[in-house]
Amino acid sequence: MSNSRESELRNNVLHAVKAYFDEIYQMRFVETEEPKTYIPYAGRVFDENEMLALTNSTLDFWLTGGKNTVLFEKKLAQWLGVRYSLLVNSGSSANLLAFMTLTAWELGDRRIQRGDEVITVAAGFPTTVAPIVQYGAVPVFLDIEIPSYNLDVRQLDDALSPRTKAVMIAHTMGNPFDVTTIKRFCERHHLWLIEDNCDALGSRVLNNDTWKLTGTFGDIATSSFYPPHHITMGEGGAVYTDNPLLKKIAESFRDWGRDCWCEAGRDNTCGIRFKHQLGQLPYGYDHKYIYSHFGYNLKATDMQASIGMAQLDKLEYFIEKRKENWNYLREKLDQYQHLFYLPEIQGETDPSWFSFVLTLKKEAPFSRNEIVSYLEKKGVQTRMLFAGNLIKHPCFDEIRNDFTKYRLIGDLENTNYITENTFVVGVYPGLFRVDLDKIVLEVRNFIENAV
Repeated sequence: MSNSRESELRNNVLHAVKAYFDEIYQMRFVETEEPKTYIPYAGRVFDENEMLALTNSTLDFWLTGGKNTVLFEKKLAQWLGVRYSLLVNSGSSANLLAFMTLTAWELGDRRIQRGDEVITVAAGFPTTVAPIVQYGAVPVFLDIEIPSYNLDVRQLDDALSPRTKAVMIAHTMGNPFDVTTIKRFCERHHLWLIEDNCDALGSRVLNNDTWKLTGTFGDIATSSFYPPHHITMGEGGAVYTDNPLLKKIAESFRDWGRDCWCEAGRDNTCGIRFKHQLGQLPYGYDHKYIYSHFGYNLKATDMQASIGMAQLDKLEYFIEKRKENWNYLREKLDQYQHLFYLPEIQGETDPSWFSFVLTLKKEAPFSRNEIVSYLEKKGVQTRMLFAGNLIKHPCFDEIRNDFTKYRLIGDLENTNYITENTFVVGVYPGLFRVDLDKIVLEVRNFIENAV
């Protein structure tokens, strides 16, 4: 088949896809006078460009990582201002990969070994903690502060022990944690900082009179591209770093643990593919099948990366829309400060919000379950603040009484409080002013009937 015929057929398909989007999807993203029947806390926002990019990639039928993956990794790294990013199949895989990278033999005395301790919080998403437990390291759980919902930095010194090797925490709901204090603590004690940036892509911190993005303070950081997050490719995530050694190790762990660094579909980029002698293998063993780590297959596909490229073009808009929606809810709900702890911007930061957090005060004459049940019946979707206190979940049943497997600093008073009293509503870019007004109206209606 000639190139012109192939191009003609492809253009016909793409034209049909655009027509399909215009007729089936376009009105979903147009503001109307009536609010949505059901207001989700998060969701996908896209246009014909994502569908066209996905279709183009599908027609190429390159089903693993390829040119789009390489382009996405470069574009994301450039946007963040870091040297390297690696695309993976989820934000949870990104956290696993970031953590396992720091267990590698190449890091010598600084590697995290089984039994070493990692400072974190119980009030977060479970896959920030799961890699620590799964590997056999010891999570050390600190409490959080309200209303930042981030780690209480006053407990850091109490958490330190001779076995401490790292701090692994997230910017909760897009609200940056105290990066200055935590980074200084890590530098002073030679600890790794793993920065879970999955809910905060685009958040900024004023650092030495310069705005700097979250995800660029840690030794290694992560993002998620699941549909509720700031950009999406369905499933997907990324690990990023400025450290070339960590990048090399992470790439190996992501790609089965192999020693070879050739891109997918390319061979012998080093020119010495059959001239290696590693481990106890014979000289000349094919470098593409030499493994330097016990790794995984955490790769995403080129089709996902093509969607991510189109989403990156919208990221600045998404960030500003999240801020706008959050500010509107903050203004309209300010009158209920006597009933709720309302979220606050902490210090010199500029959050890219994931959602709007509400915590009932003790004075509130109603329970979280009562207001959440009411909102859900009225078509306003809610969520908890992730796991609340992760230690109270069934996954901890087998180790809850084994304090060689984890440590607590204090009684986690605030963590327990938010487990009982906190919920979130949405601020994602698919919500318009009329949708936010419905959220405010239903909160008001409930309170007027409850008080």
